[in-house]
Amino acid sequence: MTFAQKFEDLEIWQESRRLNRIIYASLEDCRDYSFRDQMRRAALSVMNNISEGFERRTPKDFAHFLDLAKGSAGEVRSMTYAAEDTKILRNDLTIGLRADYETLSKRIAAFQKHLRKV
Repeated sequence: MTFAQKFEDLEIWQESRRLNRIIYASLEDCRDYSFRDQMRRAALSVMNNISEGFERRTPKDFAHFLDLAKGSAGEVRSMTYAAEDTKILRNDLTIGLRADYETLSKRIAAFQKHLRKV
């Protein structure tokens, strides 16, 4: 694979890292510890699955780990609705996070499509 020398070069990983920082910071004062931890784990899972798949160094394995990353991105999006409904996070923040994670999911899917052609 010649698209990147290391996973840190991947724009999808960089974006997942940026979103992970937002999730962690936004939930700093959340007292619902199980909710906070689950949402943080899901956000962290997106970036970790991208990096783990990259390190496998085969397109098939990488595409599989991108499936997992995409699933975790969907989990974060779902949790933003719960965070909004329970007033854990502000509506403007959850709306922005959903849009960002939806865009990231589309970018992951496009990259998967490329990998599956290799």
